[in-house]
Amino acid sequence: MTTNEEVSKRRHFVRQFSVMLPNRVGAFSSLSNLLSRREIEVIGLSVQDSSDATVARLIVNDPDGATELFMEQGIAYTMSELVVVKMIESGADLKKCLTVLYEAETNLDYAFSLMVQHQGHSLLAMFLEDCEFAASVLNQAGLSVVYEDELLR
Repeated sequence: MTTNEEVSKRRHFVRQFSVMLPNRVGAFSSLSNLLSRREIEVIGLSVQDSSDATVARLIVNDPDGATELFMEQGIAYTMSELVVVKMIESGADLKKCLTVLYEAETNLDYAFSLMVQHQGHSLLAMFLEDCEFAASVLNQAGLSVVYEDELLR
């Protein structure tokens, strides 16, 4: 049985928002300005464009505030968890990370780098089929997984 104390001590993966925007000039700028007015900064961004809509994937410095804002403004979004890995030696660590995930037979759906650093190192955010499993194999291989509480300090 899990106690409330055990749940509160559990590490949380980095939350990502996916927001569907119309594919028109200024759509993302409007969203960014809305976030900025609440002092919410975008620290990770991936944009997938199509002819009629754009999916903006965002990591922000205040996920709870962004959730509240999106709900207040009626902005539809989905939230998912990402595994974020610290890249001490970018090229070598990227290769090691991908090799470890491949050998563990876990699926990487997409990845993108963050616009902030952690302890002076680049960060890679990955959407994986099983965050717990992926984090475990990455940590066992000597790669550093960065959790939300560490990233948002």
